[in-house]
Amino acid sequence: MEAAREQFAELGFERTTIRSVAAAAGVDPALVMQYFKNKEGLFGASARWHVDHKKLSEATLEDVPRTALDDLFASFEDPSRRDSAIALLRNCLTHEAALDVMREQVMCEPQAMVAATIGGEQGELRAGLLGATMIGITIAKYLLKIPVVAEASREQIEQIMTPVLQALVDPER
Repeated sequence: MEAAREQFAELGFERTTIRSVAAAAGVDPALVMQYFKNKEGLFGASARWHVDHKKLSEATLEDVPRTALDDLFASFEDPSRRDSAIALLRNCLTHEAALDVMREQVMCEPQAMVAATIGGEQGELRAGLLGATMIGITIAKYLLKIPVVAEASREQIEQIMTPVLQALVDPER
């Protein structure tokens, strides 16, 4: 799984092969096929973006921005989770299975929880825009590596983005 995560994150779905993953893992390609059936199965098993649904569902309106930022940094700063999240993010625009996982598990499920917390007429839209903002930060920092964003510390990003996200989810505040 580690070899698959690394290659899908670095090379993308199209350029990663069962043979290259097997070689990096030191196993026979037939073994990979036996466990995962095909490249799509291997990708599906290896490309994950963990969202702490419990933490998100229990967040108060005031806690939503901090919870969203915590999830972003947990997914990309933790070496054991980074490659999976990057693989999913990198491949969701070119591979249907990755797009489905990204849309349904990473975006829609958490969005529904946040929308319930926000409430009101524009709760769903505000939750969707919060998710879109988080994806934008993620892409800028970890994929495109825009220098000023990539080099910014977690604390710097939190200091600037927390009030922005708070205004997005709770404009009355």
